Amino acid sequence: MLLRGGGLSRIVWLTAIGLTGAGLLGAWAPPPQRLDSPEPLSHVRHTLPTAEVLIDAGHGGIDSGTHWGDVMEKDINLAISRKLYIVLRGRGIKAVLNRTGDYALSDDNRWQSASRHNRDLAQRKGLSDVIEPELFVSIHVNWSKKRGNRGPIVIHQDEGRSALLGAFIQDGLNRQQSSRRLPVPSNKYYVLNRVKVPSVIVETAFLSDSRDREMLISPRGQSRVALAIADGILAYFCVSPS
Repeated sequence: MLLRGGGLSRIVWLTAIGLTGAGLLGAWAPPPQRLDSPEPLSHVRHTLPTAEVLIDAGHGGIDSGTHWGDVMEKDINLAISRKLYIVLRGRGIKAVLNRTGDYALSDDNRWQSASRHNRDLAQRKGLSDVIEPELFVSIHVNWSKKRGNRGPIVIHQDEGRSALLGAFIQDGLNRQQSSRRLPVPSNKYYVLNRVKVPSVIVETAFLSDSRDREMLISPRGQSRVALAIADGILAYFCVSPS
């Protein structure tokens, strides 16, 4: 479940190392650089990984997201995101995962004086600015007090390319979960408002629903969700304008 947030980030090259930290799958690390050198960090952009898809594993660390007992959203998000990364890489799509363990991205952002939540959101947006992917896909789990709410919901930037991406991912998840939901445009979420590339928030299913929950906590179910999202991303790349 993605909480709404605000706050602007000021990305400077001096923080590019902390911005990426250990969160990039593949153990990327920048070469050492003396801060008193004539051209400090001028090469940072050239040493960063490139990506067609930046996978945002929602929440992490102290921010568990929603939960059911001791089942935490942050852990499900990470599991699905890891599987999505593997599927995309296996199909020849360059992907980057913004966290590979249970930690909050706000921990890497110590230069911005803001709430932990806003630092976390700014870090997700800032990484997208630095890496400049073609797509930003944020993975989450939904929750509702209303019985009967289940299935996937894809929320997208209110613009054409994001709508196309959202439609393809929604269709893939609908097929996988026998759902008929439609993707939803929104301008209420920080990452959708701030990220400069086509972006979606994927609420994969409802942890509050027993049928969805069984799928979300199962490695096999997580793999099926990741495959459905990957199918949608690949379909987008087949028809999207370059």
